[in-house]
Amino acid sequence: MNELTNSHANDRPLAVVILAAGQGTRMKSSLHKVLHPVAGRPMLLHLLGTIETLAPQRKIVVVGAGREQVERAVAGHDVAVAVQAEQLGTGHAVMQAKAALEGFAGDVLILYGDVPLVRAETMRAMLDRLTRGDEPRAVVLGFRPEDSAAYGRIIANGQGIIEKMVEFKDATAEERAVTLCNSGLMAVRAADLFVLLDAIGNENAAGEYYLPDIVMLPGATSAVVETAAWEVAGVNSRAELASVEGSWQERRRAQAMRDGVSLIAPETVWFSFDTQLARDVTIEPNVVFGPGVTVEEGAVVHAFSHIEGAHIASGVSVGPYARLRPGTVLETGSKVGNFVEVKAATIGERAKVNHLSYIGDASVGAEANIGAGTITCNYDGFLKYRTQIGPGAFIGSNSALVAPVTIGDNAIVGAGSVVTRDVSAGALALVRPPQEEKAGWAKRFRERMKARKAAASSAH
Repeated sequence: MNELTNSHANDRPLAVVILAAGQGTRMKSSLHKVLHPVAGRPMLLHLLGTIETLAPQRKIVVVGAGREQVERAVAGHDVAVAVQAEQLGTGHAVMQAKAALEGFAGDVLILYGDVPLVRAETMRAMLDRLTRGDEPRAVVLGFRPEDSAAYGRIIANGQGIIEKMVEFKDATAEERAVTLCNSGLMAVRAADLFVLLDAIGNENAAGEYYLPDIVMLPGATSAVVETAAWEVAGVNSRAELASVEGSWQERRRAQAMRDGVSLIAPETVWFSFDTQLARDVTIEPNVVFGPGVTVEEGAVVHAFSHIEGAHIASGVSVGPYARLRPGTVLETGSKVGNFVEVKAATIGERAKVNHLSYIGDASVGAEANIGAGTITCNYDGFLKYRTQIGPGAFIGSNSALVAPVTIGDNAIVGAGSVVTRDVSAGALALVRPPQEEKAGWAKRFRERMKARKAAASSAH
């Protein structure tokens, strides 16, 4: 059987057709099936990101129900949209791309929007097999699942030439014993594709035109390339979506550790599709990375932290129980501690926000220290404003900095202050009433309240 190889570059023009017209009824969702995310990215955009590495000349997405959602999702990705108004099978769906492929001379990859994890290396292996000397009419991507009962079988010889493709329900006992299954993904020359599609019929129980039928048309041979089952796992339900997510996460964790990242409890860490971690980063249990996170060498992310859209520099300590939101930049050696939330803010070198604080739309200078319970009041109900905290400044616990406001270099804000005006460099700001003491007041208050409570009890 043909194994995947990183073979020679294929310099023939390439077009990619992605089928995304299915109803997705088993998802039970108002969101189109192919837009459900895996690792924080819609499945369809996973595929588009992968095929970009192959530099295709044309990209076509075939849509049907929910087409408006798909069209919005692919806007800006240089994708042509073809519409399958009636669901008449996968062969019929590919036919809808004919106009978008007008005048194209090259190879065509046919993929599925709900099969998001196919690697570029696998796509290249299919294309390379298509242009080998024996020039098969089509190359089918095969796989060997743990449970093959529901899949169509591929009967092939030792050179990977397909002798027969058969649906499970139509297979003999001997054919059902074959473990090589059809993923439905295919590579075909553009010059052959629509000629072959015109030759297939719909004489089956569903009255549909099936793409795999082009393989068994008389007159030429087709070949199979084999890949791992996880790579062609499809998503038709929430359970399958969770399974694909879990599979992706498991491989990403393994890759992180191969790259020199320490994961204390790997199974509890969740990555996004674009998470970037340098070597000697340590990730403690139950950390979640949303999109747009980079972490530099030697940083530590403590347990139960949630990070999205943030850059964490070398030597930084985050958490536990920290939340970093988009626009956060933690500079070298800074610290964000437990129950701290940071949003659209820069925490300077060696600055500390140790606990129970919210720093939003702000800049905190190097070596500043933000006391517990400090918040930047960045929103007035209509607009947002910034807070500037200079290097070396000290903000006392339980302070509220009402933006827009600037705290000067090395200034000190006393605990419990509500700061509404700028504080000069090196100054002390105290924004609270003077402490007042009334001798004996507490004793008299308690006696009065006890008497009132006793009177209320006797009345009942």
